Amino acid sequence: QVQLAESGGGLVQPGGSLRLSCAASGRLISSYVMGWYRQFPGKQRELVATISGRGSTNYAESVKGRFTISRDNAKNTAYLQMNSLKPEDTAVYYCRADYGFDRSWGQGTQVTVSS
Repeated sequence: QVQLAESGGGLVQPGGSLRLSCAASGRLISSYVMGWYRQFPGKQRELVATISGRGSTNYAESVKGRFTISRDNAKNTAYLQMNSLKPEDTAVYYCRADYGFDRSWGQGTQVTVSS
């Protein structure tokens, strides 16, 4: 199974940027669909963005044009570049790796957007 470790979260002012990283170990993720999800307090986890092994991307409407998902298979890492952040983007962000029935989650990283 793949182990995932997110990093890059923190406190940022509205309009600012952050880049989240998801470092994978245990298996090569080049064929995995990598995804970023977020969870607001008291809510279910929701999709932010996904990227296939071939680089096809999918975004939630709320982040289109502001967030960019990418991957570097040589580094076994996925990224989420977040620009023009809003207070409503405040959440715990999770990385997920999918390949067939093989699914793994990271431990999550807190993103707080506040002045």
